[in-house]
Amino acid sequence: MNITGLIVGLVTFLVIGLFHPLVIKAEYYWGIKSWWLFLIMGIAFMVGSMCVADLILSIILGVVAFSSFWSILEIFQQHKRVEKGWFPKGPGHK
Repeated sequence: MNITGLIVGLVTFLVIGLFHPLVIKAEYYWGIKSWWLFLIMGIAFMVGSMCVADLILSIILGVVAFSSFWSILEIFQQHKRVEKGWFPKGPGHK
């Protein structure tokens, strides 16, 4: 029985669930200037994904990398949601 797909699916689900509040907190504390943190994380995890020999770990690192890249877009969208009053303004909005 091969459970590789289930492992990758579960980890992907957890990573996406983790990045949602990370984007909200990053925008709250640092505003839109936090986008570069997600860029650096994405590049680091992408390089890690290419350098790891284990297939499952490589896939998981790739999922984290592209979740980081997607979070760059989400930071700007979260900023718009804050401006609309849907989320509170934090110290990153000075």
